[in-house]
Amino acid sequence: MKIEPDECSIDELARLPGQTVAWTGVRNYQARNFMRDAMRIGDGVLYYHSSCPEPGIAGLAEVASPAYPDATQFDAASPYFDPKASPAAPRWLHVDVRFVRRTRQLGLAELRSHPELAGMALLRPGNRLSITPVTLAEWQAVLALLGVTEPA
Repeated sequence: MKIEPDECSIDELARLPGQTVAWTGVRNYQARNFMRDAMRIGDGVLYYHSSCPEPGIAGLAEVASPAYPDATQFDAASPYFDPKASPAAPRWLHVDVRFVRRTRQLGLAELRSHPELAGMALLRPGNRLSITPVTLAEWQAVLALLGVTEPA
C-alpha cells in the first residue's frame, strides 16, 4: 500500500500503537476492488512511502478491518469528494491498517535487483496503483531482504 509520508508516514503510524488508520482517498476502481475482494483482517501490508525523495517500503502493517464505505466521498469539503456517490450507493471503500513494525527503507532499485521480485506488480512499468497485491513468494522474499523472520 503506497502512501505519501506527509499524509501518514510509518513513523506517524508507529506513534499510534494498537490504533488503526483508515486508508481513505483511494479513487481507482482496481485498487478499491483489491481492498473489497482480496484483503482480509490480519493480512500483511508492505507500507510504501511514495512521492518523496526516497520512495520505498518503510515498514509493515496489517489489515485491521474489512472494506467499508469511505466517508470522504460524501464530504463536499474533502479533496476526495465524489458527487456521484451517496450513502445509499457508495462508490468508494477503504480498509483500516494497523502498525506492525518499522523497517529499513527498501527502495525500488534494490527491489528491482532481485530476480524473484521481477513479477511484482509494484515494479511493473507504468504501475501507478496505490494498492497492489503481493504474492506469498514476494512477501517472503521482501521479508528476507528486510531481515524480518516474522512480521510482528
